Amino acid sequence: MDLTIKEKFIALWGTYFNGSDLPIAFYYTGQAGCAVQVPPPPGHQCVVGVLSKVRKGVSLCFEADSISCGGGKRYFGFAEESMPNFEYFLSYGIPGQMEGERYKKSPELVKETVGKSPKFKAPERFIVFKRWDRLEVEDNPAAAIFFASPDILSGLFTLANFDEDDPNGVFSPFAAGCASIVMYPYLEQGSERPRGVLGMFDVSSRPCVPPETLSLTLPMNKFLKMIANMEESFLSRPAWGMVQNRIMQGKE
Repeated sequence: MDLTIKEKFIALWGTYFNGSDLPIAFYYTGQAGCAVQVPPPPGHQCVVGVLSKVRKGVSLCFEADSISCGGGKRYFGFAEESMPNFEYFLSYGIPGQMEGERYKKSPELVKETVGKSPKFKAPERFIVFKRWDRLEVEDNPAAAIFFASPDILSGLFTLANFDEDDPNGVFSPFAAGCASIVMYPYLEQGSERPRGVLGMFDVSSRPCVPPETLSLTLPMNKFLKMIANMEESFLSRPAWGMVQNRIMQGKE
């Protein structure tokens, strides 16, 4: 990580976003010891909830055994297949055997949806999450994840579209919370025009974040351009100043 860019963003973030919560970054590595190793959980555990520790400054490292949720394993790239009868789990279940989440109308629709979802395999054994200010020279972040309020997201969203002629510089796929912050942004890195990913609409993940919070995850090649654009963008104009004032009032 270029520490000059790291410090530049921290300074600009303080100026234009009133020192709101910094993003967390993630990257894959084959080396252990880069952060606190997450042990195998005793039962089901949503990885989104665990990441709240990273937002507080604790750097964490996951491998396949650190994740008990089938969706988490899959969308972090540590498993290729969904749980058995996933199409029933996500729809109306199997009477007497499985309660359905009813996120999709039918098992057939789930199958079609899954068939259109991208395939993803982790490039290395470990995935490391660090808050932006905890990044070091040897770190090579793949994306920056913001957990933020609508006012903050409006600024990030507009900045993500600042140098784009396509109105879809940010998109929001129907996906698990962990997929919206890891799988989709990681794959966007390889796009001709990487997009930001708006997420945390997953009803099952919602209890793991504050009620006023959504996520916006930016592939690093997209995010670096956004940092370079901050000082010449709308962020110095009166309209954003009005939003800034409200952000500040919310912190008081």
